[in-house]
Amino acid sequence: MKFWAHVEPPEPMRGLEVPPEVVAALGGGARPPVTITVNGHSWKSRVAIMRGRHLLGLSNANRQGAGVAIGEEVEVELELDTEPRVVAEPPDFARALDDDPVARAAYDNLAHGRKREHVRAIESAKRPETRRRRIEKAIATLRG
Repeated sequence: MKFWAHVEPPEPMRGLEVPPEVVAALGGGARPPVTITVNGHSWKSRVAIMRGRHLLGLSNANRQGAGVAIGEEVEVELELDTEPRVVAEPPDFARALDDDPVARAAYDNLAHGRKREHVRAIESAKRPETRRRRIEKAIATLRG
């Protein structure tokens, strides 16, 4: 589905407003997962609702990738993203999860974003000791 939108400044969020009829036509609910394409540059996101408006977040990286500027009017192509969202587990974290069935079950039931938070925390560690501690902390958190 295509529509035109202005690239809005960050007040409080830089983004692209999605007309309500476009959101309804997608058929994925009020906050559907979508694939967004602007000027041939694509990314995945979810439609957000802020102050009663449907918005697509537009990070600096995606704005630059699409070659658009704040205030510009752009054609947006929006598709419902029906592919399952998968977070690649680092091997050491996957082993720790597999060694603890309670933590594994809890992790498997997490939303995509929560899984991503655990993985980012682990992968951002610079030292092996820090990484190990973060894995231990994640397992403890998942165990409750």
